[in-house]
Formats: sequence, structure tokens, C-alpha cells
Amino acid sequence: MNTKPVYITSPLLPPLEEFVPYLEEIWQNKVLTNGGPFHQQLEQELAQYLGVEHLCLFTNGTLALLTALQALRITGEVITTPYSFVATSHSLLWNGLTPVFVDIDPVSCNIDPEKIEQAITPQTTAILPVHCYGNPCDVEKIQRIADLYGLKVIYDAAHAFGVRKNGRSVLSYGDLSILSFHATKVFNTIEGGAIICPDAKTKKRIDYLKNFGFADETTVVATGINGKMNEVQAAFGLLQLKHIDKALTEREEIQACYRRLLAGTQGIRLLEVPADVAWNNAYLPIMVTDDYPVSRDALYAYLRENNIIARRYFYPLITSFPMYRGLTSADESTLPVAQSVSNQVLCLPVYPGLAIEEVGKVVSLIHSLAEQSLKASALPLVV
Repeated sequence: MNTKPVYITSPLLPPLEEFVPYLEEIWQNKVLTNGGPFHQQLEQELAQYLGVEHLCLFTNGTLALLTALQALRITGEVITTPYSFVATSHSLLWNGLTPVFVDIDPVSCNIDPEKIEQAITPQTTAILPVHCYGNPCDVEKIQRIADLYGLKVIYDAAHAFGVRKNGRSVLSYGDLSILSFHATKVFNTIEGGAIICPDAKTKKRIDYLKNFGFADETTVVATGINGKMNEVQAAFGLLQLKHIDKALTEREEIQACYRRLLAGTQGIRLLEVPADVAWNNAYLPIMVTDDYPVSRDALYAYLRENNIIARRYFYPLITSFPMYRGLTSADESTLPVAQSVSNQVLCLPVYPGLAIEEVGKVVSLIHSLAEQSLKASALPLVV
């Protein structure tokens, strides 16, 4: 069908000629990193755009996660979700913490608050939920649980750039929120990330931690890491901000087209986003249920045969990987919903620049495979 593959996502790339002046200024300034002028400008402009008070830029989202756990001095056990990218739980192991996995909600795909409370022990110090696909967690219920038991809440908000709930930035919930600016994200700095902080004191500590712990030229106040974003990344981010509203509008239009064309398709369920959420349309996950004539993996293979590079995101569960299998909380029997969703999910292509005609082709393939399968199953048995 297609001669050129259609991928699940594609980086937002503004015109090259718009980026050249930024590079020229970097060369003129002779400042490449260590909190240069573009870095400082991007922190300020992102905080203003996202509606948050304080933001610390990082060279990638994983280092932001690692540093957030250090900043809050988290110890012992941390309750989290098995349905995420491995960076979420890897950040816990790198900090010497024990992940405690609990099941997810079948509708939102986010951590189930009811399961959180059941998993709390005297060793529990924090909760690490994920706003899966940018769809916000039940932040109010999670905060009530955290307050009741004296726990910290760190949100992995890698997908949640610009998302608002009841008019408030979803990044402002919890003690800290972490963004990813990887090339595949809604907003990117090629690689990059950020920590959203509640106050200036916390931001200052995080700024120390991401720069080896240096407070000044000769004073080291913490066991820090090198997590600084360089000037080229920051400049790319500033350019991206000029185009982000248009990109979000395009994503919304593409999502609406998918939903219209897939409406009523037997065996295909789409992610439900609450009415009080201003979503960023970061991903287009569909659940291929038992009512669809073929398996999720058969549909995945069929789309790939036709140059549609969909992704089983997130499959397999984090708990299936060898470094987590030995944990009691990784037992499949305790994670039935996450297991089911992981076996059904398929993320379809959605990104700025994706032609509506291509969306139609993707949906046509989903429909045609179902029709072919139903026709084949209706054929009489030849003896």
C-alpha cells in the first residue's frame, strides 16, 4: 500500500533555516553548556507556557527521574505501575529502591489508587505513578492516600506536556513531576527532560544535584550527577515552543479523524479521556479486544506488512523483565488488568504532518483485515 513507512510518531522539526540563527548565537556567545543563556531562557518560557512556578531542565528525562528521587531523599519501597516505559522503574533500582508494582485501571491505563493503599507497608516512602499516554491519574485520590500515610508523590509525566485538569496544569500535582523531551514526545529538545518543582528552595537543590552538587566554584554540597541540558538542546526547545500550539492543534485533528473512522468498529476500544481534561493527544492507543476477529499481534503484523509501523506500547509489562521478575509484586496473578491491557494495546501513528489520507489508510487496513478474517471463517469446510 505505502512505499514509505508511516511510523507511530515523528519529531516536530521546524524549518532548518529558523534554527540557524540560534546556532550562530551559540557560536558567538561561546557558551555551549553549564546553564547558558538559552538554557535559562527556556526554563523561564517553559514554566510560563506550562503554567508552573519552577522548572529545572535536564539533558534527558531519565536523569530527571533519578535526580527527583535523590532530591526528595526517597528510601525503602516505592509503589509504582508495571504498565510504563522501563525508565520509570529503572530509576528506582538505580537509587537502590525497591519497586512495588500494583495493578492499573482498565479504562485510564493508570495506576489503580485502590491497589496503592493495599500495598503500603512500613517501608513505603513514596508513590511513583505515570500519567499514561498523557491521560492524568486520579490525582486527588492519590494525594489523599499520600497525605494519610505520609508518603511523597513523584509523577512520571513524560507524556503529559501541556495537559490540564479542571484548568490546572497536571504537572502541579504531587511533590514533583518529571517531563521527557525525547524526540518522540509532543514537545522535544532532541533529548531532554525537566523536573517541575513546587518552590524555589527545591529548585535550588535540584540545580545543585544536576551539576555534580556544586554550589559554587569550590563548594560541593551533595552527591550530584551531570544532568545539565546543553545550549543546542535548549535552543531547539525555544524554536519548538514557537510551533507547539500548531502541532497540538494538528494532533487533535488527527485524533478526531481516527475516532470518527473507528467509531463502532467491533473489537476496537479507544482510550477514554475525561471531559475535565485538556489533553495533548500524545498517543493514539487502541485496545484490540477478543471481539476483533484476529489477535492484536496479527493486526500489528498486518499493519507492518503494509508499512504502518504501529507499536505495542506498553508490551511486555515491566514486571516481565529479568531484573524485576523475582519481586513478589511482579507476580502476574496480582496484575491481571495490566496483563490484559498490555496484551491488547496497539498505538497507531499520530504526529504533526501526518496526512488525513494516511489516517484513512490505517483505519481501512484495520477494517479490511477484520473483513478478510470474517469471510475466511465463514467459508464452508471442504472435505
